[in-house]
Amino acid sequence: MQNSGIGQFIPLILIFVIFYFFLIRPQQKKVKEHKTMVENLKRGDDVITSGGITGRIERIIDNEKVEILIAENVKVEVIKATGIQSLLNKPEIKK
Repeated sequence: MQNSGIGQFIPLILIFVIFYFFLIRPQQKKVKEHKTMVENLKRGDDVITSGGITGRIERIIDNEKVEILIAENVKVEVIKATGIQSLLNKPEIKK
């Protein structure tokens, strides 16, 4: 009787393992890469905001905000962690 009880949980365990490797783990990796990208932002980087606006970083206000030039004489303050989606110019990796 005890073997049949454990046997009922094997499909649930397999489903959890599949979810971990196909959903949870890739999402954690993506979050880690985004955090690293946001921490390495510098003046002059071309970025895309979460709203789809492209611009160039003019200045870093503090650890949480940046000022982005989206058109001539048009600057916008954006929160780094949530407002910046990706870099347009990928930094070169030095080996």
